[in-house]
Amino acid sequence: QVQLVESGGGLVRPGGSLRLSCVASGTVFSINDAGWYRQGPGKQRELVAHSTRGGASTTYVDSVKGRFTISTDNAKKAVYLQMTNLKPEDTAVYYCNAQGMTRTLIEFNVWGQGTQVTVSS
Repeated sequence: QVQLVESGGGLVRPGGSLRLSCVASGTVFSINDAGWYRQGPGKQRELVAHSTRGGASTTYVDSVKGRFTISTDNAKKAVYLQMTNLKPEDTAVYYCNAQGMTRTLIEFNVWGQGTQVTVSS
């Protein structure tokens, strides 16, 4: 069984940076697709960054382009979201999603538990 554990959230001032991590445990062979989602207060969950083909291709929602970077490290079975120049509107609970294959060639599609990011002075 594959599980994702997120870390790296916290309180940061506007203009600051944070790096979110999402590490997979279990019999993971590869992470092929990954995404970081967020849900702000009173808002619907939105996809902010997506990675396919093991990180070879990435896409971002317009509001984070140039500020956020998603990356996948299959050696560490981890997905990261580097966030820079953070703004108050980035405040949300961030969730990671990973899709891939286990060592027994079973596909998985799992979610992390969420981590709070608060941007405030």
